[in-house]
Amino acid sequence: MVRRRSTTIDNSSLAVAFDDLRADYNAAKQNRYRRKRTGVSASGSGSDYHYRREADYLRMMELSRDFFRNDLVVGQGVRRLVQNVIGGGFTLDARTGNPDLDRLLTSRWNEYALDADLCDLAGEHDFHEQEKLALKQTIVDGDLVVLLNRAGPLELVEAHRMRTPANALRSKQTVIHGVRLDENRRRLEYWLTKQDIDPNKTLTHVADIKKYAARDPEGQRQVLHIYRPDRVSQTRGVTALAPACDAIGMHDDIQFATLVRAQVASCFAILRELDMVGGGLPSPDPQRGERSTETLADGSTRTIEGVAPGMEVTGRPGEKLSMDSPNIPNPEFKPHALLILTFIAINLGLPLAVLLLDPSETNFSGWRGAMDQARAGFRELQQWLISRFHRPVYRWKVRQWLSEDTEVRRLAEGSAINLLAHRWNPPGFPYIEPFKDASADLLRTRNALISQRRRAAERGTDWDDLSTEIVEDNAILIRKAYEMAVELNKEFPELNVTWREVACLPTPDGVKISLDTRGNAAEENRDAA
Repeated sequence: MVRRRSTTIDNSSLAVAFDDLRADYNAAKQNRYRRKRTGVSASGSGSDYHYRREADYLRMMELSRDFFRNDLVVGQGVRRLVQNVIGGGFTLDARTGNPDLDRLLTSRWNEYALDADLCDLAGEHDFHEQEKLALKQTIVDGDLVVLLNRAGPLELVEAHRMRTPANALRSKQTVIHGVRLDENRRRLEYWLTKQDIDPNKTLTHVADIKKYAARDPEGQRQVLHIYRPDRVSQTRGVTALAPACDAIGMHDDIQFATLVRAQVASCFAILRELDMVGGGLPSPDPQRGERSTETLADGSTRTIEGVAPGMEVTGRPGEKLSMDSPNIPNPEFKPHALLILTFIAINLGLPLAVLLLDPSETNFSGWRGAMDQARAGFRELQQWLISRFHRPVYRWKVRQWLSEDTEVRRLAEGSAINLLAHRWNPPGFPYIEPFKDASADLLRTRNALISQRRRAAERGTDWDDLSTEIVEDNAILIRKAYEMAVELNKEFPELNVTWREVACLPTPDGVKISLDTRGNAAEENRDAA
């Protein structure tokens, strides 16, 4: 009789094997080589979930502020970014359809924006300084609140004052760190502390805050929330320094350790080597400098002895002292430090050469390529700031002027008038290669590839203002040249000089000037070839 061998198939193992054959995303699978990240949910989560603890959110904000205050490069990097984005300030181009109304609104705005007493509730900052502060604090803190007061000035409120009291969490309202939302995530209220509270004090009662409605009864914004959301479900802003937090801390530690190392290496002056013969024995533990005692976590203590230049270090009997003389900093220090600085710079949207104000690590082509990419980011920041800050503030002021100023109401009458129509021209950037860039502007303008208005706007100027200044300056020059030519001809009748010779205007392209033997100017058209 032949005995048959039975085969049993493990269905669970087979399912696992087929599951492994699927072409899934590697990122969805866990393995032992990948660091396990906390806060990553397999069921998905909204953006607000990742900063759900208010204490952690505020700690992240204060850590970024500390970086800005005390780090060697972060504060200067943020200031450099703000300087590149804001420049000399944004210029207003009113476009209501009525030139007289445009000039009136521009005049009203300039009067308001240049006077700190008119545009700042504290009376300290004009509008240009406010736009710089708005961008700077959004980068460092994550967001900022601007209150549009009925009296006319702006009130800038720092991000840490948007808070949710502990007892408010028991209600059915949706409040995310001081921002109350409706079921559609539309902003209803902003909850601000009445004043700067003690950082060590817990905010427990709703009575400790003041609520500001996000919109007035007409539906117009009266609170501006300036932040840069990365997700649709994000309610509050997050500091731009968050991804670089570890790199910033390590860079600061490395720099400090290297400085201390160099200081200690240059501190010891005399090393004594003693033996057991004669002279008596030194004390078991000779004091070499100022001493202090530190208590450790386990309750034990250790003695910390200070060092100072000129100190003597005496060895014990039979002990031989030697001093190492390493290279400080070592050859690997600079490349590693530059790598960390690069991580910090890219999180700020700056080329490393701009962050350090040192282009020695690159050539001109590298500098130009890096600046072209950085300026794309600068322009994006400019448009974001216009939409979040400049445009809402200007429209709010125009509505105020319409209700208070009879001249504005008179000029605003008419069906073709769009009272709120306007354009903000952000500051431009200087030429990297002036001759080539200016030639490119000229080529585009002459071949109708761009209008003068748009070309001027690219450079951060207003064409209406620029053309007016050009015409007025030429008129002044021609008038003075004509008057001087008349005086010269009266004084020297045979001179027969014209105002063109006195003005000495630049020669137009395509025209050359030659002088005959009598000294008279003759214009000749240049051959097209």
